[in-house]
Amino acid sequence: MNVKPYSIPMLVIPAIDIRGGRCIRLRQGDYSQETVYGDPVEVARQWLDSGAAYLHLVDLDGAKAGRPINVDVVASIVSTAAEYEAPCQLGGGLRSEEDLRRVFGLGVGRAIVGTRAIQEPGWLRAIAKEFPRQIVLGLDAKDGKLATHGWETIEGIDASEFLDASPQIDLAAVVYTDVSKDGMLTGPNFEATERLAKRALVPVIASGGISSAEDVFELDRRGVPACILGRSLYEERINLSALLQQLSDRG
Repeated sequence: MNVKPYSIPMLVIPAIDIRGGRCIRLRQGDYSQETVYGDPVEVARQWLDSGAAYLHLVDLDGAKAGRPINVDVVASIVSTAAEYEAPCQLGGGLRSEEDLRRVFGLGVGRAIVGTRAIQEPGWLRAIAKEFPRQIVLGLDAKDGKLATHGWETIEGIDASEFLDASPQIDLAAVVYTDVSKDGMLTGPNFEATERLAKRALVPVIASGGISSAEDVFELDRRGVPACILGRSLYEERINLSALLQQLSDRG
């Protein structure tokens, strides 16, 4: 299901990472290296006003705790995004069917699962069937090996091999993050992301390291249909409105 370059505009998804009720960004997933950007709901409205059609939410506290923590903040963001008819996807600590039902009940459109899905492939198959096209598989990798538990544990599992064995027919998408690139503004791992996008049967969303509009155009050229932007937006290296207009013109 790869998108041909420039056949339609790439989907650009701003990220809102939540810790302690605040919008923050981490470097390489390191919880000791955070930058605070303010109230998550106000940040969400800023990106929506700039034209964002989708939001990527991460409950960083939830990722460490193994269960949703910033539920009230997520609910407020989802409510705000609904005013713009923009869906939200949420990741971080979603490791049970009960938690998934809870966040879907908040109005979250898609839920991102990683840790338990990687450690228990049978659970991934079960929830993908229970919630068809609502589950996004989060593949976070370092040197090609999957990372779990908020990126604190490196598993001896190859990302591409895990994707091949996953129930893609029931998944909504895959988010691929190169942990070593995340928050570093050094550019994404183009080669690994392109390989995964060509291999996947569902859309692959690139995440981590995107630092410029040119990075986005390069991912688009390589057939990657969507990307998540974080620090590059917050540090104004990318102007979201201008980028969306450029992508529309290319489309």
